[in-house]
Order: sequence, then structure tokens, then C-alpha cells
Amino acid sequence: MDNLKKIGLTALGTVLVASSAQAADITMSATSKITYTGADNGDDGNTWSMSDSISFSTTGEMDNGFTITHGIELDGPAVDANSIAINTGDMGTLTFVGGGTTGVITQWDDLTPNANEEAHAAGPFNGTASAVHGGGAITHNLFIYDYTITDGVELKASYNPSGLAASVEGSTEYGIKYTGIDGLTVYAAMGENNDAAAGVDNVNFAAIYTAGAMSVGFQTNDIDHATSGSDRDATMIGISYAVSDDLSVSLNTSTVEHESSTLDDQEATGVSFSYTSGGMTVSGSYGSMDNVGGSGTVDNNAYEMNVAFAF
Repeated sequence: MDNLKKIGLTALGTVLVASSAQAADITMSATSKITYTGADNGDDGNTWSMSDSISFSTTGEMDNGFTITHGIELDGPAVDANSIAINTGDMGTLTFVGGGTTGVITQWDDLTPNANEEAHAAGPFNGTASAVHGGGAITHNLFIYDYTITDGVELKASYNPSGLAASVEGSTEYGIKYTGIDGLTVYAAMGENNDAAAGVDNVNFAAIYTAGAMSVGFQTNDIDHATSGSDRDATMIGISYAVSDDLSVSLNTSTVEHESSTLDDQEATGVSFSYTSGGMTVSGSYGSMDNVGGSGTVDNNAYEMNVAFAF
């Protein structure tokens, strides 16, 4: 009799749980990529690597009309990104990111068009590229808010709460995206990075104009450190051209000017291409960088090749 009671209670609990759930749509996608890199000042050993990504997304509508999307990305054996997005409709979308993304300043660090990589990308230069932004390093447990103010004007904001020694204070960032002129997109963002006791104030501005197969972009970032002599100004220019529906090429440059008189301006130039056929994409970059990290005695040339498969 006791066993029958246990079975009955288990069945009742299952019904109650099932009845409280909402109908949801589940999607899955996957990407696998093989990469080969090389650099004059890089690792002379095995520079072949691979990355793999399997993404799951569950979307459901609540009784109050809100749409909830829970996304998880697996990279190898670990969870690389996970988030919960609450789309309220007219009041915008609030996303809590458990891991895998950054705030507005870092997301908008270089918006100039490119076919594969930025001119200063750390990938081809094996991590030797100096940062062109002062955004926070925290990539987990943050809030991001997206709101359409009016046609052609969108707001993006992010908040990184303080936490332990890694984040001395919370950091807030704001951005505005304008698309009210045909072919033109303008971005403006400002925010603070309080990850360390000596905080950083950031201002980013970018403009991208697209006409037919060509896109041209310009961006400038102002990084104001509380530490004397540590300010930086970064300028990026990019031009991309769609040769066909499958092939794109680009030319990008970036310059990082250091406040410190002991550091030289870092200057980088890179060319990229990307070719897509079905679910396969072949892409590559080649670049040169003078005064890496502000050091007048360190120059570098680097390249990267990728073969990616999307499912």
C-alpha cells in the first residue's frame, strides 16, 4: 500500500510540474573550425588548433506576453556561454549573462568592417596585440539591456556588478546606435571600468557607411585611466568589398597612441578574406604591426587561416 501511495504522489507531482510549464521552441546549431596561425614573434611550435561550438536555445512565451529565451553554448567539454533573455516587447529586452559576453564598450571596441579579423586582432599576433579599448574583463554575471527608442535609434546598456577582488565596484556602460540614414550606421558609447582600484573611463564612436558591395568604417576610442600616464587613444579604419555573394575581402588599419612618453604609437595593417560555399567557410588574414604594445623595438608580422563548418 505504501508503494502505491508513493507511485501516486510521484505521478501527481509530475502532472503538477508539467502543468506549470509553458510551451517552448528548441533550436540547436553547431560550428566546427580548424585554425592555423603563425607570427614572427610567436610560438614556433604546433600552431594548429580547433574550436567547436554547439548552441542550444529554448524560447517560450509567458502568460503575461513576455518571451523568455535561454541559450547555452558548449565549447569542447565546457559551457562557453549561457544567458537568459527577457523580451518584454515595448519595454525592451533584459538579458542576464551567466558567461560568454562583455559590456557595451568591449562589444563595440572595433566595428569597422572586416572579412575575417581586425588589424590588431590578438589571434594572428598570438596575443601580442595591445588592447584598443579599456573595457572590463568580466564576461559573466552581468546585465545587458536593449531598447528601441524610435525608428532608427536603439539603446544598449550594460551593468557589471562588483564582485570579490576582481571587480572593486560595479561598472555601467551606455551605447546609442543610429540607422536613420540609408546606408549609414553610427555608434556612440561611454562607460566606466571599475574592475581595478584605478578605474578607466571609456568613450567609443564609430560610423559605417555601406553602398552596394562596399562598406567603409571609421572608429575612435578614448581610454582615460585613473593611473597617470596610462591614457590611450585608438583609431581604426576598415574597408570591405563583397566581390560576390560568396567572397569578401577587406583592408583594415589601427593606431594606438599612448600618453606615456616612453611608449611609441602602435600601428597595425591587415588584409582579410572570407569565402563561403554551402556550410563551409574558408577565411584568412595577414597583418603587420609596428611597435607592438608601444615598444619601439618590437615589430611583428602574422597570419591566420581558418576552415569552418556550420550545421
